[in-house]
Amino acid sequence: MTSIPHATPGEPDPLQALGLEQLRRRTSMKWRTYPEDVLPLWVAEMDVPLAGPVVRAVTDALALGDTGYPAGTAYAEALAAFAAERWNWDGIAVERTAIVPDVMLGVVEMIKLVTGPGDPVIVNPPVYPPFFQFVTHMDRRVVEAPLGADLRIDPAGLEEAFRAATAGTGRAAFLLCSPHNPTGTVHTAGELATVAALAERYGVRVVADEIHAPLVAPGATFVPYLSVPGAERGLSLMSASKGWNLAGLKAALALAGPKAGTDLDRLPEEVSHGPSHLGVIAHTAALREATGWLDALLAGLEANRSLLAGLLAEHLPAIRLHPAEATYLAWLDCRALGLGDDPAQVFLDRGRVALSSGLPFGTGGAGHVRLNLATSPGILIEGVRRMAAALA
Repeated sequence: MTSIPHATPGEPDPLQALGLEQLRRRTSMKWRTYPEDVLPLWVAEMDVPLAGPVVRAVTDALALGDTGYPAGTAYAEALAAFAAERWNWDGIAVERTAIVPDVMLGVVEMIKLVTGPGDPVIVNPPVYPPFFQFVTHMDRRVVEAPLGADLRIDPAGLEEAFRAATAGTGRAAFLLCSPHNPTGTVHTAGELATVAALAERYGVRVVADEIHAPLVAPGATFVPYLSVPGAERGLSLMSASKGWNLAGLKAALALAGPKAGTDLDRLPEEVSHGPSHLGVIAHTAALREATGWLDALLAGLEANRSLLAGLLAEHLPAIRLHPAEATYLAWLDCRALGLGDDPAQVFLDRGRVALSSGLPFGTGGAGHVRLNLATSPGILIEGVRRMAAALA
């Protein structure tokens, strides 16, 4: 029988702090989309209390009535210090940053800076579904360069996509997901250097979504895209949102490489009106003061990864679990179960557990589900029990 892991010494595991009754009082998407008899293990919200320093920073601001418009560079300075400490990267130049409403809206603005209507944007499916939605809605054209069988970037496929995308007269961008969602793949320095070299060869501008950067598992190393040779014309979006569960406190940072600062200078002034001042305060506090909380979370996530692997081996051995190097998401290959292209619907209908369907993730998503393991061990055990019950 799979045992429940215990919290690590030091700061308590935030994943074990809240029970199901408390969580069901939440009014966010994860807990209100489905009826109460459904156990939600889908959208990217964590079942954790906020880190104490974040709560104090936001509470102090509210007490002061500090709810105006964001200003200053505190957020960028905090991210620069965090990057230097965590990733040994001193490459964040505060003067080449801009506050944007959130990572995906920042992605939209960066792509608008380097492409025009109708231009191609390359993505690596299976990949975060809003990549397709946002690119299409801004009147750009999605070009797929699917991940390889090992769920890593396929250099030959990427080069072919770059070649095809730049064959016309327009401009092209590559929307890089790093670490990758949904697979949890952490791209190596060598892989990213290959991306940068190909982008320079074909004149493709790289926009990197690095929102999951703080959530790298032990044994893996996150490499910021802008840190690799040849990435000087790159643009990146970073945020404390995923690492500290701050999706409802909107704020992110756009970062420009040394040769992309003039692009960032063209960012429309009204974009800076979208971020929340309280969001900036929260994200800054997380990066500066809540790294101990993050470490406890990372330990809890690693324990949950091991727990999930054991549960699937015991109860659903036909499911293939791709080992994730980052994020709090698990990409499950359910094709051997014979449940068709959308097993998430079967698990929902028969097991009353909500998972993310693989279909919206593009090529490679059929027959897969994405499971959010940022919850308590007890809820994770119940989720897998329900999945197994759906097949009985």
